[in-house]
Amino acid sequence: MKTHINGIHVVQSALENDADNVLQVWIAESKKNQRIVNLAQKAQKRGLLLHKANMSQLDKIAKTRKHQGVVAEYNAPKSWDDAELFDLLANLDEPALLLILDGVTDPHNLGACLRTAEGAGVHAVIAPKDKAVGLTPIARKVASGAAETIPFVQVTNLVRTINLLKNAGVWVTGTSDKANQNLYAGDYKASTAIIMGAEGKGMRRLTEEHCDHLISIPMAGKVSSLNVSVATGVCLYEVVRQRSGNVP
Repeated sequence: MKTHINGIHVVQSALENDADNVLQVWIAESKKNQRIVNLAQKAQKRGLLLHKANMSQLDKIAKTRKHQGVVAEYNAPKSWDDAELFDLLANLDEPALLLILDGVTDPHNLGACLRTAEGAGVHAVIAPKDKAVGLTPIARKVASGAAETIPFVQVTNLVRTINLLKNAGVWVTGTSDKANQNLYAGDYKASTAIIMGAEGKGMRRLTEEHCDHLISIPMAGKVSSLNVSVATGVCLYEVVRQRSGNVP
């Protein structure tokens, strides 16, 4: 699917990690930023069409003014499916770490979750196809390159996928502010999938019923919950901490 991506870091990441799917690049004729110069040279070395444009032209192509003077036409690869996900899991030589987003609808949140997941070493991010946001240009930009490097798996039936993961030896842990078990009391050294619920709603009832464990993030202040992308970071990095080798 052809789309437009924008922003220096996003376009640079696409050129470095998925250059075959970058079709052409536009840069602002008024910009003398060295990062843009380097990006343009990289695009030329790849043999890509490189255009210079004024800022209003870039605004129109990108459909936003927040493009930092760089826009690219990008042939976005399709999201992964169940079969590809389980092929990936079968070939891992370490315990799996998966992030499941149950109905996240804000592209900013999706992008932030992808960026955090990539930094935490998550092997794949899973989300339902329906009633959830996909890899929109905004999500890709917020992800700052993570959308081009981490597998994003969109599934038709999330509960079915959860059950398949459990059958494959993955422990499924859901997050809920009603859970009795504290995040830090859990053990995540074995293959683990962490489920984060939708903004304001949390996990759907059926999703919650199919989790092996439910955990909550302890909140010491008056605010009852965290933004989904912040909560994702808290949970994933507890897994990273436990797997670092310094935790008994």
